[in-house]
Amino acid sequence: MDWKEAKKIINSDSKVVEELKNNEIEYQIKEEIIKLRHEKKLSQADLAKLLNTRQANIARLESGRYNTSVKTLEKIAERTGKKLKIKFI
Repeated sequence: MDWKEAKKIINSDSKVVEELKNNEIEYQIKEEIIKLRHEKKLSQADLAKLLNTRQANIARLESGRYNTSVKTLEKIAERTGKKLKIKFI
């Protein structure tokens, strides 16, 4: 199944669409962490080492099975030479 077909199925169920919207920020955070890790050429194990945690925790974070805290996001930013910016729009 290609993405176009999957998207059609997803969008045909209003409950699924609503749930995706409810979790949009979590998806954005997950994507930003993955993007940052790739930008810094870090494996999940490398990032885990920087954060004094286990690779499995990074995998859970990136998969969306774990909702992280702002404190952890600040730590990720600091340890990768970035700044965390959160804003309401």
